Amino acid sequence: MNRSLPGCGSELGRVRYFFHLRADGEQLLDPDGRELPSLEAAQAATLREARALISHDALAGHIRLDQRLDVETGDGRVVHSLSLTDAVTITGL
Repeated sequence: MNRSLPGCGSELGRVRYFFHLRADGEQLLDPDGRELPSLEAAQAATLREARALISHDALAGHIRLDQRLDVETGDGRVVHSLSLTDAVTITGL
């Protein structure tokens, strides 16, 4: 039977993941998190969020690629990390 960890999810099979943005001593913590059915779903959400951040930055005219998204469970374990440089392919420079 697939069960979530105590305190990490409210439904069977779902875990609350927190998506924290970090770079060189700076961090923007996700206070709410998001309940997802699997680590694979959290990884896919991380890629979407990273690309959305880059897109938002591009519209503002300045892209910071020195950041990463760390995905943590409710007990503070980092279960996935994605550098913004790994979220896109840059060509033609």
